[in-house]
Parts: sequence; C-alpha cells; structure tokens
Amino acid sequence: MKKKKIAGNIVSYIVLILISIVWLFPFFGLFLQSFRSYDPKVEYGGMVDYLVPKTFSLDNYRFLFSGQTNFLKWYANTLIIAICVAVIQTVIVLCVSYALSRMRFSGRTFLMRFWLILGMFPGFLTMICLYFLLKQFGLTQAGAVPGLILVGTASSGMGYYVCKGYFDTIPKALDDAARIDGATRARVFFTMTIPMSKPIIIYTALVAFMAPWCDYVFASYVAFGHDESFNVAVAMTRWVWTNDYQGYFTRFCAGGILIAIPVTILFMCLQKYYVEGVTGGAVKG
Repeated sequence: MKKKKIAGNIVSYIVLILISIVWLFPFFGLFLQSFRSYDPKVEYGGMVDYLVPKTFSLDNYRFLFSGQTNFLKWYANTLIIAICVAVIQTVIVLCVSYALSRMRFSGRTFLMRFWLILGMFPGFLTMICLYFLLKQFGLTQAGAVPGLILVGTASSGMGYYVCKGYFDTIPKALDDAARIDGATRARVFFTMTIPMSKPIIIYTALVAFMAPWCDYVFASYVAFGHDESFNVAVAMTRWVWTNDYQGYFTRFCAGGILIAIPVTILFMCLQKYYVEGVTGGAVKG
C-alpha cells in the first residue's frame, strides 16, 4: 500500500508539473517578449517566430513611462475603478449577507430566490440600456470612470451567496449572547462578526477587484472615443487595432506584464484567506 501511495503521488506530481508548464508557457513567452526592443535598428519589433529575444532591452517599459503615451493615466483609471468597486461592493455584500443570514423578515425567501433567478441572466442583455442611461447623466466618455464605478457597485447585493454561507457557519448563539448583554445588531456585526470573517472579506474584495481590473467589453462602450477615460484593457486593445500593430506588439507585452503584477502579488499574499473564504462559504447556503 505504501509503494502504491508513493507511485500515485509521483504520477500526480508529474501531471501537475506538466499542466503548470502548459498553463504558464504563454505568460513566460509574454514576459520574454516584453524585453525585446521595438527599435528596427536593434531588432524587429513585431511578431516573430522565436521566443527568446536576441537582445534584451527595457525600451518597451521606458516607452510606457516616458510620457509618449497615456499609459500611466490608463493604469490609474483602472486602479481607481478597481479599488473603489472592491471597497464599496465588499461593504454592501457584507451588510446584505449578514442581514439575510441573521434576520428573519417577510419576503426574505422570495428576495433571495428572485436575486438568484435574476443573476442567471447575462449582463450583456442590459449593456445598451445601461449605456443610454449613463449617457443621460454624463457618465460616459469623459465621465466614464465614475460611470464604471457606479455600474460595478449597483448590483453588489446580488452577490451574497458565498458570503451568506460563511456567516451561516458562525454560531448564532454568539449573537444572541451579545444581544442579551445589550449590544445592538450593528455592534454585534462590527465587533464580533467582522473580526471572525477575515477570509470571506478578503475573498469578496479580491473577486470585486478582479472584475473591473479585467473589464473590457463594457468599459469599451462607456469610454468610447475619449482616450483619457480608457482603462488599460481598452487602451491596449486600441494599440493592436492600429495599422502599427507590428510596432506595438512588444509594448503590448510589456503593458500586459505590468497589469499582471498587482493581481499576482495579491493572490500570492492572500491565497490562504481566499481558499478559506471559498470553502467556508460553500458549507451552508
């Protein structure tokens, strides 16, 4: 049995290593290509049939920070939208989830089922309607950043499922004991429930941060035609749509690396809490 277990572990590790190589290979190629110069005097700056650059250069990164492009503005727009959505959405989800987990009121079950059914419809169905609605309030093009923040947080309460499941695992007797001692529901929530819910808070914040950080489709609609309101995804897509696609390929790779860095750091530092939040919230529904 011991030999079978060792053999099984060896096979499992080999399979996992092969899957990791396949999964990481495109990112490794993107990383190497970002160090290939776009200067035709040094090396061809377009797409090539080799992976390792013949000469390594920081030209692409210098270009992004040189002021010749609005990359820093686009990066700041993306960061502002992602942070605002993450904070606001996390607060709303926590409040809604706690209310649905701890309180019993008329229409609670209907509301939960209604949100569940409503969440089955793809957001693409409302894109045109939302665009014209935002346009009426001046939240498109020049006002795209606050418009995207509003859209990202408007339906936050519907994402209560995992967070509510986590709150259900916290004994309700703790709340009852605090209530007997005279604590209000708000005090129970902020001084007892929140400190015990660190994993689900981090999970909710990470999920909320990732959506606007990677958003392209709706952001391209809202910020259409106004360069300074683009997020990085929209702006870099415009790069590869131009006739100078070959010249912008290596710059595109460099921008992709800079976009991946914050998300990679967040997941590496908060992986433990992320997994605990997912597994803890999946226990009860």
